Amino acid sequence: LLKVDYDVCSNYGNWLYSAGIGNDPRDNRKFNMIKQGLDYDGNGDYVRLWLPELQAIKGADIHSPWAVSSAALSQAGVILGESYPHPVVTAPEWSRHINQRPQGQSPHPRGKKGPAHTPVQHRGIDFYFSRKKDA
Repeated sequence: LLKVDYDVCSNYGNWLYSAGIGNDPRDNRKFNMIKQGLDYDGNGDYVRLWLPELQAIKGADIHSPWAVSSAALSQAGVILGESYPHPVVTAPEWSRHINQRPQGQSPHPRGKKGPAHTPVQHRGIDFYFSRKKDA
């Protein structure tokens, strides 16, 4: 993760929150990048600014390009694993937000084929801090 702005209080607080440390009234909270993208960048304009290789992906699909149909990826000129990497990890919590439209946006058509690559779902890696340890 690369921060490109500098707001000391906000950045430090958000880094601690993302790391899962510090005071938090809710147990086992996880940062959901897909939901945040849909909530605060519903059309994907900010993502397109910093990831030009994904510029041709339509609407909110840009937040989860691995879940876009093969036809839509091909039309956008995106080849997962070549022009844009496969996801390292996907969290189960993301699935309820993938392929959803942001609030106030109209639906957009999708191809009938499934995703070009289905990443393995993990319970998470180190950013999923939990008080419970798997045995």
